[in-house]
Amino acid sequence: QVQMVETGGGTVQPGGSLTLSCAARRTIFSSNIMAWYHQSPGKERELIATVNNGGVPTYADSLQDRFTITRGINGPTSVSLRIKDARPEDTGVYYCQIRAFGREYWGQGTQVTVTS
Repeated sequence: QVQMVETGGGTVQPGGSLTLSCAARRTIFSSNIMAWYHQSPGKERELIATVNNGGVPTYADSLQDRFTITRGINGPTSVSLRIKDARPEDTGVYYCQIRAFGREYWGQGTQVTVTS
Protein backbone atom coordinates (compact mmCIF):
# COMPACT_ATOMS: atom_id res chain seq x y z
CA GLN A 1 0.00 0.00 0.00
CA VAL A 2 1.21 3.48 -0.85
CA GLN A 3 -0.34 6.45 0.90
CA MET A 4 -0.24 9.79 -0.86
CA VAL A 5 -0.70 13.06 0.99
CA GLU A 6 -1.65 16.25 -0.84
CA THR A 7 -1.34 19.81 0.42
CA GLY A 8 -1.62 23.31 -0.92
CA GLY A 9 -5.20 23.66 -2.07
CA GLY A 10 -7.25 26.74 -1.36
CA THR A 11 -8.76 29.78 -2.96
CA VAL A 12 -7.01 31.85 -5.60
CA GLN A 13 -8.13 34.82 -7.63
CA PRO A 14 -8.39 34.63 -11.41
CA GLY A 15 -4.97 35.27 -12.86
CA GLY A 16 -3.25 34.19 -9.68
CA SER A 17 -0.95 31.27 -8.99
CA LEU A 18 -1.04 28.31 -6.66
CA THR A 19 1.24 25.35 -5.99
CA LEU A 20 -0.02 21.95 -4.93
CA SER A 21 2.24 19.36 -3.35
CA CYS A 22 1.98 15.64 -2.89
CA ALA A 23 4.27 13.12 -1.30
CA ALA A 24 4.18 9.43 -0.66
CA ARG A 25 4.51 8.47 3.01
CA ARG A 26 7.44 6.26 2.08
CA THR A 27 10.10 6.51 -0.59
CA ILE A 28 9.58 4.23 -3.55
CA PHE A 29 12.79 3.29 -5.28
CA SER A 30 11.35 1.13 -8.03
CA SER A 31 10.23 2.56 -11.35
CA ASN A 32 7.13 4.67 -11.00
CA ILE A 33 5.23 7.52 -12.56
CA MET A 34 3.54 10.31 -10.63
CA ALA A 35 0.66 12.34 -11.97
CA TRP A 36 -1.86 15.06 -11.24
CA TYR A 37 -5.53 14.91 -12.17
CA HIS A 38 -8.29 17.50 -12.00
CA GLN A 39 -11.97 16.88 -11.38
CA SER A 40 -14.39 19.71 -11.96
CA PRO A 41 -17.78 19.60 -10.23
CA GLY A 42 -20.04 17.14 -12.01
CA LYS A 43 -17.34 15.99 -14.41
CA GLU A 44 -14.96 13.07 -14.71
CA ARG A 45 -11.43 13.16 -13.42
CA GLU A 46 -9.02 14.33 -16.12
CA LEU A 47 -5.28 13.93 -16.44
CA ILE A 48 -3.20 17.09 -16.29
CA ALA A 49 0.33 15.78 -16.43
CA THR A 50 2.65 12.93 -15.52
CA VAL A 51 6.30 12.82 -14.54
CA ASN A 52 8.57 9.79 -14.42
CA ASN A 53 11.42 8.83 -12.07
CA GLY A 54 13.82 10.89 -14.13
CA GLY A 55 11.72 14.02 -13.81
CA VAL A 56 10.58 14.04 -17.44
CA PRO A 57 7.08 15.53 -17.66
CA THR A 58 4.30 14.84 -20.11
CA TYR A 59 1.29 17.15 -20.32
CA ALA A 60 -2.23 16.72 -21.58
CA ASP A 61 -2.95 18.81 -24.63
CA SER A 62 -3.13 22.59 -24.18
CA LEU A 63 -2.26 22.56 -20.47
CA GLN A 64 1.48 23.00 -20.53
CA ASP A 65 1.32 26.78 -20.73
CA ARG A 66 -0.33 27.20 -17.35
CA PHE A 67 0.54 24.02 -15.44
CA THR A 68 3.98 22.85 -14.38
CA ILE A 69 4.58 19.44 -12.84
CA THR A 70 7.80 18.95 -10.93
CA ARG A 71 9.19 15.85 -9.31
CA GLY A 72 11.20 15.54 -6.15
CA ILE A 73 11.03 18.95 -4.44
CA ASN A 74 9.90 17.38 -1.17
CA GLY A 75 11.69 14.07 -1.46
CA PRO A 76 12.23 11.51 -4.22
CA THR A 77 8.62 10.33 -4.18
CA SER A 78 6.98 13.72 -4.24
CA VAL A 79 5.40 15.79 -6.95
CA SER A 80 4.17 19.34 -7.18
CA LEU A 81 1.84 21.14 -9.56
CA ARG A 82 2.16 24.84 -10.20
CA ILE A 83 -0.95 26.53 -11.57
CA LYS A 84 -0.46 29.98 -13.02
CA ASP A 85 -2.91 32.38 -14.59
CA ALA A 86 -5.68 30.55 -12.73
CA ARG A 87 -9.08 30.47 -14.40
CA PRO A 88 -12.54 29.70 -13.00
CA GLU A 89 -12.53 26.42 -14.92
CA ASP A 90 -9.53 25.33 -12.84
CA THR A 91 -11.86 25.05 -9.86
CA GLY A 92 -12.26 21.53 -8.59
CA VAL A 93 -10.48 18.78 -6.75
CA TYR A 94 -6.91 17.96 -7.65
CA TYR A 95 -5.65 14.44 -7.10
CA CYS A 96 -2.13 13.11 -7.20
CA GLN A 97 -1.43 9.58 -8.26
CA ILE A 98 1.49 7.23 -8.30
CA ARG A 99 1.70 4.23 -10.59
CA ALA A 100 3.95 1.69 -8.96
CA PHE A 101 4.13 -2.06 -8.42
CA GLY A 102 1.60 -2.54 -11.21
CA ARG A 103 -1.04 -0.53 -9.38
CA GLU A 104 -2.35 3.00 -9.02
CA TYR A 105 -2.46 4.80 -5.70
CA TRP A 106 -4.36 8.04 -5.16
CA GLY A 107 -4.25 10.90 -2.74
CA GLN A 108 -7.36 12.10 -1.01
CA GLY A 109 -7.66 15.18 -3.19
CA THR A 110 -7.25 18.84 -2.47
CA GLN A 111 -9.80 21.52 -3.34
CA VAL A 112 -8.88 24.51 -5.46
CA THR A 113 -11.36 27.33 -5.95
CA VAL A 114 -10.72 30.12 -8.41
CA THR A 115 -12.89 33.08 -7.57
CA SER A 116 -12.71 36.81 -7.21
